[in-house]
Amino acid sequence: MLNKKNINTSARHLAVGCLLLIFALFDANAQLPVLPGDSARPARAVYPPDSLGRRTPRGTIDGFLKASYQNDYRKAALYIRRDPALKKRQNSIKQAKALQALLEVNGRIYPYSWISNEPEGKTDDNLGPNLDRIGAVTIDNESFDLILESVRDKQGNPIWLFSTQTIEHIPLNLDDLEGKNLISEISPSFLQENKWGGVPIAHWIATIFLLIASYLMALAVARFFVYLIPKIYKKAGDDPYIGVIRAFSLPAQLYLAIGAFMYFSRESGVSLVVRQRFSNLTVIVGLVAVILLIWQLIDVIGIITERRMKRYRNQSAVSAILFLRRALKIALVVVGVIMVLDTLGFNVTTGIAALGIGGIALALGTQKTVENFVGSVTLIADQPVRVGDFCKIGEITGTIERIGMRATQVRTNDRTVVTIPNGELSSLKIENYAHRERFWFHPIFYLRAETTPDQIRLLITDLRRILLTHPRVNPAPARVRFIEIGLNGVKIEIFAYVDTGEMDVFLEIQEELLLEMMDVVASSGTGFTLPAQTIYLAKDQGSPKKESPIISPE
Repeated sequence: MLNKKNINTSARHLAVGCLLLIFALFDANAQLPVLPGDSARPARAVYPPDSLGRRTPRGTIDGFLKASYQNDYRKAALYIRRDPALKKRQNSIKQAKALQALLEVNGRIYPYSWISNEPEGKTDDNLGPNLDRIGAVTIDNESFDLILESVRDKQGNPIWLFSTQTIEHIPLNLDDLEGKNLISEISPSFLQENKWGGVPIAHWIATIFLLIASYLMALAVARFFVYLIPKIYKKAGDDPYIGVIRAFSLPAQLYLAIGAFMYFSRESGVSLVVRQRFSNLTVIVGLVAVILLIWQLIDVIGIITERRMKRYRNQSAVSAILFLRRALKIALVVVGVIMVLDTLGFNVTTGIAALGIGGIALALGTQKTVENFVGSVTLIADQPVRVGDFCKIGEITGTIERIGMRATQVRTNDRTVVTIPNGELSSLKIENYAHRERFWFHPIFYLRAETTPDQIRLLITDLRRILLTHPRVNPAPARVRFIEIGLNGVKIEIFAYVDTGEMDVFLEIQEELLLEMMDVVASSGTGFTLPAQTIYLAKDQGSPKKESPIISPE
């Protein structure tokens, strides 16, 4: 079944539960410390810190929520811009109370990771250079954006405040903005009186409870549909449908859990401060759900395609699928880690730039690894060899057993395994015997030198008849020719192709043909000759002796 490749269900549930609890306690404003001497980021103006944290849009939102939930509305009013034209009749304190009540009942503030934490704000939001959108509110079924505006303080430094346009939309009648708070009604008084982060502890406990309950509810709903779908649609219980359904199961659980958590926390009256603390969690779980969905779909599609290619005996496609699955998963993990770190507020741009510089140095040190990786891509793209092919690579002859990302394994005729780096393999001469559709039958016969022309003519006719009458010998071409008279005797060449791609079949046919041809040679009155040499032996007599001159005596 397809689910054999998936993560064990109980282990996944435990991992997801741990993920929810860990990120719930993770500070939403976590920042990666900037290393001293970091020259990757361009130089920019440095402003002194604002006592109210209004230098950035995120700081303004966080400060306003904390002040308003501590009932310090004088401080909360300092996050609202005062319009000079309305200065005499503008009640900022009452506006702060109304804004808090409106956000509690019908407000939607973006997760902290989506709100800029830079003094310049967002520059790519199609708003003015001094404006940032941080959420939306609904009044009388009409929604409008919450806008922050950057202004200058007395020292000329930027601070971010709720814009005048936003404040003008807020009704000051607090009676119309009051909503039900279920947590305050059912929680004990000591949990309401004791606070953490300016919010009653009852809200934090209720949030953890709602988080767990939402996931358990989503788990039950997802399992119910996984059980119900095959009952309604019979084919859904078979491959590949069941694999696709299970691939969507866990991501759907996560999305449903987050949606239920956001809805229940808002309807039960959980403080907006607490909801904002958990805002990054919703984004991270959504990213994890998408990554997990893509991961499992890669497995399902890869397994289905691999089985189909094995059915058609397309081993090269199987190798390509395995390679692509690994590459896609590695890329998916890298992208997922970058997106999660960016959501948590880490400076991913600087990290990527540092990785780029370090990557160059790493590439220089791992040149052979990169060469092998490129070689594996070349092998998969060009497909000179495939898994199961019998071939000769350089001086090595054997069967390809595995084509990996670094090396290829070859099983030799001695039953040993030779591992060849892909970078080296792509540059070697490869003779692939697996693509051979026929075998070359090419024996050469040497007959005795005293063979007569009539015997040669008869022999050629009989040998050609053997070739043309055999059902597995291709007639075009199938020739027998008398080509030479040499030191080894009369030379006759046979040239033909046997229609088979299997070595065992060819050897059987070759044996049959050679035996018939030996019978024909023997019945023709001549015979085979072996290479012969004539050795002449001679004895050197040496040069004749010269007679000494006779000297007569005087």
